[in-house]
Amino acid sequence: MSAVHRANTWDISDSENESDDIKASSSSCVILDQNTSINESNTSSPSARAEDGSISPEGVKISGRRRTRRRTREEVLEELETRTAAKERRREEKDKLKEKKLQEQQIRKEAAERLNLLKPENFIKSLTAHIHAVLLQDAGCDVLLRTLDGLQWRNRIENQGLPNSIRWTQQALQTEDEDEDGVIEEDQVLMVISHNELEDMVMSHKTVTNQSALTGDMYEGAESQLDHLYKYLTRTAGKVVTILVMIGHQQRSGSWGEDDFDLHLDQHHLDTEELLVHLQLYWNVAVHFLLGWQEVTDHVVALTKALSKRPYKALCGDPDLGFCMDGSWSAGVRVDRDGHGLAQVWTRQIQQLNRVSPAMAKAVTSAYSSPSLLLKAYEELPSEEERRRLLADLTVVGGAKERRVGPELAGRVHRLLTSQNPHLLLD
Repeated sequence: MSAVHRANTWDISDSENESDDIKASSSSCVILDQNTSINESNTSSPSARAEDGSISPEGVKISGRRRTRRRTREEVLEELETRTAAKERRREEKDKLKEKKLQEQQIRKEAAERLNLLKPENFIKSLTAHIHAVLLQDAGCDVLLRTLDGLQWRNRIENQGLPNSIRWTQQALQTEDEDEDGVIEEDQVLMVISHNELEDMVMSHKTVTNQSALTGDMYEGAESQLDHLYKYLTRTAGKVVTILVMIGHQQRSGSWGEDDFDLHLDQHHLDTEELLVHLQLYWNVAVHFLLGWQEVTDHVVALTKALSKRPYKALCGDPDLGFCMDGSWSAGVRVDRDGHGLAQVWTRQIQQLNRVSPAMAKAVTSAYSSPSLLLKAYEELPSEEERRRLLADLTVVGGAKERRVGPELAGRVHRLLTSQNPHLLLD
């Protein structure tokens, strides 16, 4: 068996030297490559060179961070300033818009309040009736005063202006032209006189116009009564004076009836008519004959209500006519010689009343095809109440549910066909 030879010392061969040379060369290459990469990274950035010409990688990194922080801070500050300015602008715009809305709301509120004040039920509270003290000498004037107090309308007794007169004033709004007292005087004036005072005015008018008149027949102060009227109209331009003459029952039924206006009028009535025409044409003064203080009171109440409605109607711009002129219905109806079209005319006549639909008018004209048939039906009924309710139970055709004409329209149609007063209000 062969023995294994074991060396006491290590034998160094040539191959080992070659391996050491390779390791050393490889390590040197690694170091060289690292230095080369560092140099390339340093030389790639010209700003990374130090003042003495050497390149310091650590200095490059620190200086680069500082510049980055400085730019970011400036941008942040600028952005904050921009945001703050935009926020201030938005706040200012919001405040301006809010203020504008408040102003618009205030304007709308004032307009609504002004419109509310001009409504008749509110405007009538600002009217004041000024009653001349001479009228209080007649005991019947208490009817007028009690009526005004009962309606809670303001009234005042005065001893100036046109004698025997009633005039109105209103509290002026801030937007209207007003005088020092803030009061606007209405243009309507009533002059309340008795029948005897009218006779005195007729005599005075005859004296002025150089006609035959007996001075002894004139009442004391008659001339001054008419003279006061002329002076008042001359001094106050634009006033509309209406004379209310209170007459008795006999005078109204006899002397002032319709039979007097014929060719056999006596000289006294002719003189009276001459005065009325003179007042109407030259002074625009109308004369109404009323029966006592109750009718005078009714006239005063009606005129006061009319004055309270005038501002609201003027504001709404109501046309002169109380109905619409547009549409085919206002063109009229053709009526032939054989009578064709008369039924449609009769229907249109009923439809002209307020709050009357075509279906309601058709219900009336279908039951009574002509006004004469309806008048004949009225005459056949014994009582006035039955005549007023004759058309109330007529059925109106059309609509979702069945309905009737009703007593309100039936009464208006009855007044339309039977009333002898051309100035009667149908509503």
